[in-house]
Amino acid sequence: MSNRLLKVIENQDASALARMSGPAPAENVIGIVNPEAEKMVDRLFKSLKQVFPAASQTNLRSQSDEDAAKKQWIAAFAENGIRSLEQIQAGMQYARANGSPFWPSPGQFITWCKQGALKAAGLPDEDELYVMTMTYARRRGGYVSAEAYPWASSAAYWMVTNLCDHMRHENWSEAQLRKGCGTELKLMAKRIEAGEKIPAPVARIPQMSVKSAMSKGDGLRKCAELREKLGLKKANP
Repeated sequence: MSNRLLKVIENQDASALARMSGPAPAENVIGIVNPEAEKMVDRLFKSLKQVFPAASQTNLRSQSDEDAAKKQWIAAFAENGIRSLEQIQAGMQYARANGSPFWPSPGQFITWCKQGALKAAGLPDEDELYVMTMTYARRRGGYVSAEAYPWASSAAYWMVTNLCDHMRHENWSEAQLRKGCGTELKLMAKRIEAGEKIPAPVARIPQMSVKSAMSKGDGLRKCAELREKLGLKKANP
């Protein structure tokens, strides 16, 4: 094993790994360094070969072809943040639903991994998020708090409540709301792709926009709402 290659993978140096993944002498062709990662990728390739049977006649005709392919996939995974078994499993769900018998490229499988992870996290598309936001805006009066609402996912809670805050305090138009849906989805997708665990719904202080001015009466009402939501006693006069 090359000490340099081991150091690169331990440090998750994607750019150096990618540079090293081109043509190389046979003694430097290493599929996986970490034994656990090796087992995971071996299982992945076995599963993919069952889903894409044409691979044995096209991409993976020999063991050397498979070893070289694994090396390229490792570099692609490192460059794109694919490091967990959950991401791989999400990608396999899309692979099984694919109608082609041919082996996917690393880039295609990475796209499936990310799409699957977002779907598993409960992310809707922009139109679905818009409908979710409007539905919650109509029904929220029937629940003691936003946290009591039957959210499809933790991600949905944070996105919809953020959007509703903007709607209430900035008087957003429909066009502004739809644009905001796209922004919220992109931000949430980045958090999920980075491996962040989205927290469950919790009571929070609404974010106030600097664009909106609140009267003293509105401020007192907001404070009363927040005290009630958090179960705090009314302050003595």
